[in-house]
Amino acid sequence: QVQLVESGGGLVEAGGSLRLSCAASGSDFTINFMAWYRQAPGKQRELVAQITSGGITNYADSVKGRFTISRDNAKKTVYMQMRSLKPEDTAVYYCYFAIRRYLDFNYRDYWGQGTQVTVSS
Repeated sequence: QVQLVESGGGLVEAGGSLRLSCAASGSDFTINFMAWYRQAPGKQRELVAQITSGGITNYADSVKGRFTISRDNAKKTVYMQMRSLKPEDTAVYYCYFAIRRYLDFNYRDYWGQGTQVTVSS
């Protein structure tokens, strides 16, 4: 079995920083693509940042220059360092991994449980 466990969310003042983490538990699998999504109340889930297995990154325009996604393959973990946070960053943040278990032929979608980030103004 594979599970993604998120941590690092919380309440922060505007202009502050937080670092989110998401680690995959279990064994006998390969992780390809990693990403962070977020969903604010009443809004659709949106892609915030993504990172390939080779370390190539992309960001939503709204977070460019403020957020940094990274990965530690040995720890099977993705991080997102968030700086200069704004009230509009308030949302539930979800990690996403594309994972192929050795017993499977294809990659499958795995999601974290979500972690709340609240930025006060």
